[in-house]
Parts: sequence; C-alpha cells; structure tokens
Amino acid sequence: MKKVAELKETSTLSMLSVDMENKENGALDVKNSVENGRPPDPADWAVTDVVNYFRTAGFEEQANAFQEQEIDGKSLLLMTRNDVLTGLALKLGPALKIYEYHVKPLQTQHLKNNSL
Repeated sequence: MKKVAELKETSTLSMLSVDMENKENGALDVKNSVENGRPPDPADWAVTDVVNYFRTAGFEEQANAFQEQEIDGKSLLLMTRNDVLTGLALKLGPALKIYEYHVKPLQTQHLKNNSL
C-alpha cells in the first residue's frame, strides 16, 4: 500500500507541470522535458516515469499494468503492438490508443533523436 501512495504523490506533482493538448483522435500531445519530472529520452525513464506518463496521458487504470509488469523506458521502447494488446491484459480500446498514440510515437521520436 505504501508504493501506491508514493506513486499517487509523484503522479500529482508531474501532472502540474505537463503541457497537454487534447486531439480529436484521443491522443494527447505530451511534451517531454526535464520540467515534467521525466528525463527527455524515454530510454532513461524508470518504471515510475512510465507509469506517471500514462497516468498524465489519461490512462490511470492502464498505468497500473506497466507498474505490475515493471516496464521501464527501455522496455517500453522495445514493446511491439502485440505486447501492448495482449501482454498487459488491457481492454482492447485503451490498448490500441496506448500503442498507436503513445508507444509508437515515443519509439519513433527515440529513433529519430538517436540515429545520426
């Protein structure tokens, strides 16, 4: 129970400084910077950073699956569509949105920033 209280506390803090914009397709434009409490490169995120990212993006219930499966930033960047849809035991709708609007763009952003 102590971990849950700690996660809620850090989640609230990071939510205060995140600049988000709702899009028509349900995606959120979450700007990653040092100010929102996470390192800019998802590969450097700890499990709590991943959990807070999805909570901030509006996936409060689904964020718990990332915590339970101990998905850190490096693991998140390695996830396939099938991993998200079946490996996390999420409902199909939220799982599709998480992969298409969050995991896939983070992977693409990471590849662009690290391929010189």
